[in-house]
Amino acid sequence: MKTIATHEAKTHLSRYLKEVNAGETIIISRGRKPLAKLVPFSEPKSAGRPKVGQTMDTPVEIPDEVFAPMGADSLEEWGL
Repeated sequence: MKTIATHEAKTHLSRYLKEVNAGETIIISRGRKPLAKLVPFSEPKSAGRPKVGQTMDTPVEIPDEVFAPMGADSLEEWGL
């Protein structure tokens, strides 16, 4: 891992981008304080954006009992 100053990064950015593309990691610092890290870019491992109407996760299944009317005991507990 290489550390360079901000002025050096600004002056020779193309050179450092070539090094990063080759797998090098470069830290850009101001004085002794690190500011940024240049690392090789890698595509996220997602399947991409879903098409219109396509879901990303499995649909939630709601059991039929949820929609059944509440009994007298339940209504009383809810204050209804």
